[in-house]
Amino acid sequence: MKHVLHIKMNDSLFLRNPEQSELGKNIIKYSIEFINKQGFEVFTFKKLAEAIGTTEAGVYRYFENKHKLLLYIISWYWGWLEFQIVFLTNNIDDPIVKLKKIIKLLSTKIEDDLSTAHVNEALLHQIVISEGSKVYLTKQVESDNKHHFFKPYKDLCKLIGDIILEYNSKYKYSRSLASTIIEMAHLQNFFMQNLPSLTDFGKSKSTSDVIAFLNHLVFSSINNIDLENPPKKK
Repeated sequence: MKHVLHIKMNDSLFLRNPEQSELGKNIIKYSIEFINKQGFEVFTFKKLAEAIGTTEAGVYRYFENKHKLLLYIISWYWGWLEFQIVFLTNNIDDPIVKLKKIIKLLSTKIEDDLSTAHVNEALLHQIVISEGSKVYLTKQVESDNKHHFFKPYKDLCKLIGDIILEYNSKYKYSRSLASTIIEMAHLQNFFMQNLPSLTDFGKSKSTSDVIAFLNHLVFSSINNIDLENPPKKK
């Protein structure tokens, strides 16, 4: 029997659970394809409805607006990524090995997960890189936060932050470094492909350079370096 991965979602993100009908799954599937190909700015429920052979009202029965839909698919990705990290590090005791595996996962091109037929994670990964910040860089960020819309991202950062503390329990910036790892993995790959002068490895187009950079950044930060009280020169 084929295993089907289910990601628990915040009920406030949708009006009707898209996981429970073929139309709902098609809304998710074709939204990801459309946004990845043409961008969130030009994405509309009318265009989506035409693509999947339904009415615009039919789409609105599932999602209040396209911001909620974007929040849904981005949150879904964070939940899926947390599952991948837990699975990847489950039988590993060494936090150094865990962090290196996480950095590699975050920095490497994502392959489509066949256990989620209506979600193409490879395309969704590209949306997270190019459109992900749009879910919280909004005027309603405080309201969205009160509704716990960002909990999957916070949970992911806590997971990585806790592993950082496994390595160095005295490190003061575990959550900040965790979110930095995630954002830098995305931004450096985006810059490398589109704005290479903002990186030191633009011409190589190699994720191994991003991995090396993040390993250097992370382990330099947590290897008992106290910038406020540097060692005195002898």
